[in-house]
Amino acid sequence: MDKVETLAWLRRISGDLATVTIKRLDDTLPWYAEMPPARRSAVGLVAQAGITSFIQWYDDPASTPWIAADIFAAAPRELLRSVSLTQTLQLIRVTVEVTEERVAGKGEHLREAILLYSREVAFAAADVYARAAEARGLWDARLEALVVDSILTGEADEELPSRIAALGWHGHGEVAVLVGTTPPQFDVDQLRRTARKLGVDVLIGVQGSRLVLVVGRAEPAAMAEDAVTDLPFAEIARRLEPGFGAGYLVLGPTVPALVDASQSARAALAGFAVARAWRHAPRPVEADDLLPERALAGDPLAKLTLVDRIYRPLQAHSADLVATLWAYLDNGRSLEATARELFVHPNTVRYRLKRVSEVIGWDATGPREALILQTALILGSIGADAARRRPPAARRGAG
Repeated sequence: MDKVETLAWLRRISGDLATVTIKRLDDTLPWYAEMPPARRSAVGLVAQAGITSFIQWYDDPASTPWIAADIFAAAPRELLRSVSLTQTLQLIRVTVEVTEERVAGKGEHLREAILLYSREVAFAAADVYARAAEARGLWDARLEALVVDSILTGEADEELPSRIAALGWHGHGEVAVLVGTTPPQFDVDQLRRTARKLGVDVLIGVQGSRLVLVVGRAEPAAMAEDAVTDLPFAEIARRLEPGFGAGYLVLGPTVPALVDASQSARAALAGFAVARAWRHAPRPVEADDLLPERALAGDPLAKLTLVDRIYRPLQAHSADLVATLWAYLDNGRSLEATARELFVHPNTVRYRLKRVSEVIGWDATGPREALILQTALILGSIGADAARRRPPAARRGAG
């Protein structure tokens, strides 16, 4: 049988080949049998297009590139998203098997043509899926950058949860934001692998020279098999530190959920902006350890935090604690000088300073924490004086 006769015969049996192929798909591929009718029909169209394009290719082998691409052009976009590359290759294999069985005995050249064509189609399928994956990767990167930017600016809207879900966020519960510099050769995949081993998920935002990570504890199913769980965020930040460039690395305070991440982000960004003012700042450093610098730079959140966590609790607990702390800091952290000023025994000063630490969690005997406490006292006193100077009517209106 010459080529012209073979082509005519192939065209006559193409309908039968498509019918037998669909039946074989139904019998041998469980995922095909479980598909909704519309998608089964779409898969059948792809199989039929493959048979038709083989006949065209056999007539003109030079048409390989566009004919192979044409097969997958027949598939609706949603089909490409729901059928994996592995399933597509199974579809190709079944179609080739049916065609080989039908043309058996029609000449070795025809069998070789089928094998060659199936290889071209398999490569075309891999190319289609690779392009789709690349496009999805670029889209995910843009969407992730948009989500991180919304968190940083605090401009969250009703679409933010759906965008986060579209990214496949596996975080649940507590979240913290980590801000540092972007390394010259940023390996985002390595950073994500490290995060999974630490039992967390991350959203990554690169803003020029600044690298931002939104870190959330991951659901068990999303963790690496050898993941370490329930690490403090400070330790997680320390282990993620190699993924950042040189310079300061600031960890925002822990918040209950991703929807509250903008609070952590504001503190981390404010701390990152002033970290250079602390000559010996550790890496990473917590944003709350930079409260004095942030307050001096005009950060209202830092001022409020210092007053709410230090000044007001001490004032509410005991006026003696506030007076002792003031005197101790004003006297260069000297117990004897503080005792003389307050007309008490140095042991009394020690006892009161211990109570200060128990009430607010900061120890006045350390130089760094002394700076934090002194800043809080100054801000609290300024606020108290301002409140006293306000007219009574204004104070009543504020209440």
